[in-house]
Amino acid sequence: MDSATCLALAARRGTVHALSVHYGQRHPRELRSARALARHFGAASHSVVRLPIGPLLDSALTQHRRTLTRRPGRSIPPTYVPARNTLFLALALGLAESRKARAIYFGANAVDYSGYPDCRPEFVRAFRRLARLATKTGVEGRPIAIRAPLLHRSKPDIVRLGERLRVPWALTWSCYEGGRRPCSTCDACRLRRRGFKGAHVRDPLDIAGTTP
Repeated sequence: MDSATCLALAARRGTVHALSVHYGQRHPRELRSARALARHFGAASHSVVRLPIGPLLDSALTQHRRTLTRRPGRSIPPTYVPARNTLFLALALGLAESRKARAIYFGANAVDYSGYPDCRPEFVRAFRRLARLATKTGVEGRPIAIRAPLLHRSKPDIVRLGERLRVPWALTWSCYEGGRRPCSTCDACRLRRRGFKGAHVRDPLDIAGTTP
């Protein structure tokens, strides 16, 4: 839901080149949603990069034998994927410079989130500095902007913004499991449910398992 809202914002401000990464996550369901959303918002291109690093990364999102459930007292859940956003943004930075894009839109959220260290404002600030130092455009004084427009918004705020931007929630997917319906128990499902409930908007995916 965060990525879809971020895409909707970017599409209002210019030509969009969407990027998704198949890194060995538990299921491809989110990639199908990404393709549908890129078409819906008229992206000029949608690149799906295969980065088969899943077996190398210690995460419940890349190793099926691990549980998705957070242990009591743990600030960082087992669904954290080591350095994932660093890797993704590095790919996006290369694509943006190659396509002569002016900005990268990044759907990180540091308010209602699972506690991932690479979703914090400190991380975004650090990557902005890297983008200035590590690219030709940055050295020449034309740095690519790293925009995280949802960073300080709550999940209900994101749903309300998405409603104004007409985000097709039925095309989105948040659940860490890859079933036909959201599991309603993982962190992503719980945060999504909190967002729709707080915004008083019905979620078409019916995460709560209630009858529409």
